[in-house]
Amino acid sequence: MTTPKLLSARAGVAERAVESRHLRRVWGVPGTVLGAVAWPPDWPGRAHVRFSYWWQAHLLDCVLDAQLRSPKDARVALVRRLVRGIRVRNLTGWTNDYYDDVAWLGLALLRAEREVGIARPKAVATIADRLREGWTDHGGGGIWWRRDDDFKNVPANGPAAIFFARLGTRADLGRARSIVDWVEDALVDPDTGLAWDGLHVHPDGTVREVEKNFYTYCQGVLLGACVELGGRYQDKAARIIDAVDKHLAVDGVLRGHGGGDGGLFGGILTRYLAQAALRLDRPQAARAADIVFSSANAVWANRTAVVSGPLFGPDWSRPADKDGGGERDLSVQLGGWMALEAAALLERGDVVPSHR
Repeated sequence: MTTPKLLSARAGVAERAVESRHLRRVWGVPGTVLGAVAWPPDWPGRAHVRFSYWWQAHLLDCVLDAQLRSPKDARVALVRRLVRGIRVRNLTGWTNDYYDDVAWLGLALLRAEREVGIARPKAVATIADRLREGWTDHGGGGIWWRRDDDFKNVPANGPAAIFFARLGTRADLGRARSIVDWVEDALVDPDTGLAWDGLHVHPDGTVREVEKNFYTYCQGVLLGACVELGGRYQDKAARIIDAVDKHLAVDGVLRGHGGGDGGLFGGILTRYLAQAALRLDRPQAARAADIVFSSANAVWANRTAVVSGPLFGPDWSRPADKDGGGERDLSVQLGGWMALEAAALLERGDVVPSHR
């Protein structure tokens, strides 16, 4: 059994490793920082030529997780620099054409205000307006994946629903419920209880094709939205945990989705499994905690060591390879860090593995 406070210590080690390897000022602009998307960074990486907007939102979320774990003034300053870095590097404003990216930044900015008092109300309002405009009746409802596209998917709709639920106005809560109801009706596999990826629509709004892939990402954001909404959505949250346990975990360890964007998928699911473990009034809350603990322990057990600290792999059930491809990606390191912070959060909440 993991000893008390050990999980928090591991999360702290992961934090220091990511910061030492990846954080770079943006174009020499004072008061800015972003995460270089790969390590060791080449010159385009050091210059943030490749940006990966939504990875930066998760970097900001991870720093906020760390601040809750171990409050420090220096970390508040880092949050401020990250927020400024995202805005400077994004050039045209706070948004881009991808509704999922925009929702993730909105969630991180809401947390920055709530957790450390760094408020960007105009940015949050801009993001909220962008997400509200993304809903149409094509395919029966839902928000587009990106502007001027034919695809509506769970990765865009899930974080948007969480964002609207956390805004908390009557109208936005209604939007959050409508999004989850649409996903449940249009994109949940009746056989497994898992959410498919998304659907393509014709210009007249009829469905052309359903992308029936199962990603941990999709389950995480749908679970997070159901936990935020509570009430009748608790039963849906419980179903998702059961389905993840049965179909997307082996011995309690979440399956990987490689490097690149896929490196964040498992971490996102552990984040919302931890929320479910703390807030869900169903027996499945204990199982959610077990998956978080098992996955975080696998992240740590299968790490490899480099001069700057642990290096995590894209598949938590296998040893990381310091010469591998996915291990270079910021996304993969953030995914591992997220899992460790999720376990540390449960440790602080006195949640322990059930050893079922």
